[in-house]
Amino acid sequence: MNITVIGCGRWGSFIGWYLDQIGHKVTFYGPADTPHMQRYLETRTNGMLTLRDSIGLTTDIKEGLQAETVVISVPSQSFRGLLHEILDTGIDISKKTFILCMKGIEIESGKRLSQVFEEVVGDEVSLAVWLGPGHPQEFVKGIPNCMVIDSHSQELKEKLVEQFKGPLIRFYYGSDLIGNEIGAAAKNVIGIAAGVLDGIGRSSLKGALMSRGTREIARLIEACGGNGLSAYGLCHLGDYEATVFSKFSHNRAFGEMYAKGETFPDLAEGYYTAKAIKRLADEKGVELPICEAVYAMLYENASIEEKLAGLFLRSLKQEF
Repeated sequence: MNITVIGCGRWGSFIGWYLDQIGHKVTFYGPADTPHMQRYLETRTNGMLTLRDSIGLTTDIKEGLQAETVVISVPSQSFRGLLHEILDTGIDISKKTFILCMKGIEIESGKRLSQVFEEVVGDEVSLAVWLGPGHPQEFVKGIPNCMVIDSHSQELKEKLVEQFKGPLIRFYYGSDLIGNEIGAAAKNVIGIAAGVLDGIGRSSLKGALMSRGTREIARLIEACGGNGLSAYGLCHLGDYEATVFSKFSHNRAFGEMYAKGETFPDLAEGYYTAKAIKRLADEKGVELPICEAVYAMLYENASIEEKLAGLFLRSLKQEF
């Protein structure tokens, strides 16, 4: 399969590296003036992995869009702009397959990324999402994990799982696009909350955070028309170890540094997702205490101690 990966950050880089390893013809596309692409053009490494000679590099989006399959891994808030850029090339993409390997919700619209894709491109172009736990730093060392591929098309799911399976990743068929996308995006917000707990020396509360976090995201998924059980699957709860505990988690690290009054230098999707989730929860009338606390800390400069007391010292209630 000829595959172009758009987005050369650490996750997109791993995806391309992995697909090349299992025998696909892979090309990375990125603008020439971006740091990730500049480094690959000069050294073919990002410090974590090195691209084999079989992987192509291009700074021409039209050349990149010649592939039959396009994997996208870019910041969620720039996704709509990228889609318009793709359409502006004039290339016929009607027969191509697009796979979204990123997690987020658009702030301005409150829409899931598959909804943004269908709104801009249309619902007749093949689309799938690739979600689940794991860090590139561990995958490249040979540590395997499980992930999910979901789509409205059962045929497409079966095709991609068969063609993408390998010793590093065991794929499962997703059956709830709504739940998987919301769960995957929301786990980054929970990751920030976990980092805040680390930053103030309250890491022992992570068990409660995971339990209650999963429950509130299940409510949101149900309110949006999905299956609440998806929150307990690989897209959300199954991704907590990599997000809530791992030293490689950008969102956890962001939350810890925020609590310590320090600045985190890299992208933490949960920062943006907290705002998008707040909008979605308000629209659906769903109570999300943890996500709302993270939003208040990040966007309203609310007291961390006050918000934690509000979360874990709330009035008595039934657990379920």
